[in-house]
Amino acid sequence: MSVQDVSRKYAVTLRGKGGVPIVFAHGLGCDQTMWKDVAPAFEASSQVILFDLIGFGNSDHSCFSYERYQSLADYADDCIELIEHVCSEPVIFVGHSVSAMIGVLAAGKRPDLFRQLVLIGPSPCYVNDGAYQGGFNAADIEGLIEAMRSNYLGWTKGIAPLIMGNPERPELTAVLEESFCRTDPDVAQHFAALTFWSDNRNDLASVTTPALVIQCSDDVIAPQSAGRYVATQMPNAQFVELKVTGHCPHVSHPAEVIEEIRCYAGLPIPLS
Repeated sequence: MSVQDVSRKYAVTLRGKGGVPIVFAHGLGCDQTMWKDVAPAFEASSQVILFDLIGFGNSDHSCFSYERYQSLADYADDCIELIEHVCSEPVIFVGHSVSAMIGVLAAGKRPDLFRQLVLIGPSPCYVNDGAYQGGFNAADIEGLIEAMRSNYLGWTKGIAPLIMGNPERPELTAVLEESFCRTDPDVAQHFAALTFWSDNRNDLASVTTPALVIQCSDDVIAPQSAGRYVATQMPNAQFVELKVTGHCPHVSHPAEVIEEIRCYAGLPIPLS
């Protein structure tokens, strides 16, 4: 497959002036536009790569099939394909929510392609399991998936404010809700099931790529316990807590996210 084919497949957007490539990967029901307030901050020092997961945004939806995408590892293979074709050197991979774990899985398979991981709101397992607290019981997940199946638009209106977590700023909730509404409900439901039933705890210890875990102080989707678990189980990871609320700090508090990425990756502050 050519670079052009891969770029069309994942609706790749390339920006920046060279330097270390940074790949930004979006979460459930979203697309690359969710990085609009973060990615431009790195264009002066890096090559910025934005893309859409298959089935979302402007990706080639003809490439999606339920048979092809049976686990998060299948999306990790897509990330590997994209980086192999588009990037000429190891990348800084910035993944939000489920894409954080997709990046972990990809780095586990192909560590040579990754310089660093930045994991925003990651969860290796959403279901509580003994001492491990993922934030949900199995019945919660079953109810969430059923709500998506029976009334997707109603689900988006109910879940968007909980995910965004900044009720005093309804315009942010509207951005997320609109993103959900642009997504094919069947694809979203399938991807949500893969996400919320996934358990990648056993994959963490073998991923040696340096990683930064960014967690909000109050996140109803990925609690601090999940983020701290990721940071303690990965051999070269560190944890930072943002004193902000919600599951989408790159949307609600982009300046804080930019600063954490810049400091961790050692990237220069652009001249104004």
